[in-house]
Amino acid sequence: MEADDMIEAGKNIAIKVPLHRWEDTVAFYRDRAGLTVTKEFENSIAFAFGPMTLWIDKVETQSQSDIWLELFTDDPDKAIETLQSPVRDELEPLDDVNGHWTSDPAGVVLLVRTE
Repeated sequence: MEADDMIEAGKNIAIKVPLHRWEDTVAFYRDRAGLTVTKEFENSIAFAFGPMTLWIDKVETQSQSDIWLELFTDDPDKAIETLQSPVRDELEPLDDVNGHWTSDPAGVVLLVRTE
């Protein structure tokens, strides 16, 4: 792989949590793990997680928790080709983001995007 085709870890990790688990999950990371809250929204809270941000997102239609990861690349289309992964852009809007949603063979959702 050439330098401009590199895929690197992004800065965000998201845990998509069902409505009935959201409050307990937020309390776990905030109160028990002691992570620092960096942003709060109605359906999402962000924690400092080393050099990354851990997002806990409340998803009312979700029945189980999912982990979503972010990958950076200069060419998202080429990265999708390299990963041999499906484009799954129907998952969430990608407003003003140059990239694609995809998933790994285990079903972990990946946002492959430019930084």
